[in-house]
Amino acid sequence: MSILNTSETEISTFFLVGIPGMESANIWISIPICLMYIVAILGNCTILFFIKTEPSLHEPMYYFLSMLAFSDLGLSLSSLPTMLRIFLFSASEVSPNACFAQEFFIHEFSAMESSVLLIMSFDRFIAIYNPLRYTSILTVARVTQIGFAFSLKNVLLILPFPFTLKLLRYCKKNVLSHSYCLHQDVMKLACSNNKVNVIYGLFVALTGILDITFIFLSYVLILKAVLNIASQKERLKVLNTCVSHICAVLIFYVPVISLAIIHRFAKRSSVLIRILMADVFLLVPPLMNPIVYCVKSQQIRNLVLEKLCLKRS
Repeated sequence: MSILNTSETEISTFFLVGIPGMESANIWISIPICLMYIVAILGNCTILFFIKTEPSLHEPMYYFLSMLAFSDLGLSLSSLPTMLRIFLFSASEVSPNACFAQEFFIHEFSAMESSVLLIMSFDRFIAIYNPLRYTSILTVARVTQIGFAFSLKNVLLILPFPFTLKLLRYCKKNVLSHSYCLHQDVMKLACSNNKVNVIYGLFVALTGILDITFIFLSYVLILKAVLNIASQKERLKVLNTCVSHICAVLIFYVPVISLAIIHRFAKRSSVLIRILMADVFLLVPPLMNPIVYCVKSQQIRNLVLEKLCLKRS
């Protein structure tokens, strides 16, 4: 397929890319990608189902986990259409409007996941610092209000992205760098001034940095509270309640930070590495979070095993 990048007329189609140099193996690459999507979607739907239907899981921690599962589900479904079109059907074309819509949902659910991880760190701090008042502080009404407030904040934060991109003119380049549309990737194709997009993009990135900063501060306070516990056995027991959340934070932020470092300090690094790191960021958190929480949460694990045993019998 020949894609021209030098046309002076306004562009009506963008082209996405798979893995450079491996186009002939797209159908084989699609197999693990499809499996990852299936496991991620089924895993997050399972968590949402159990939290909704099981009264024993109607607790603040599990309500926040349902928000995380919803964000992961949205993130998977946002990138699914273009990823499958490229690797299954070698169809790389995407209209600008569809591209703008996809980048909105990808950034929206990414921002929501970051916010939920922050909320969950506060949840862990309250549970450890003041366990007797935990359920009275985080009532169902308050949890709902927190979830709605952060959801609204993220929608308003990301909503300008597609509109600012639509105002730009695209007349020379039309090949994107990934199998899906991202704001920073699309704006680089513009042949008109994209200064507003750059500045606003940095502002949105700053909110993500604030999230990880407050998560870190939450764990400083958690460690301080844990060190005040006299029994070492109790300390380990309390810290064990944070393991799932720490894993979720690392799974989400390590690829993001790694990608930022590569873009900033290793500009001459392989394009393949950048593409793979970006794919890891989109594919791995929705895949791994349900697995981590099913393994580490005894209540969810027991419910899953109970359902499996009933089906076998």
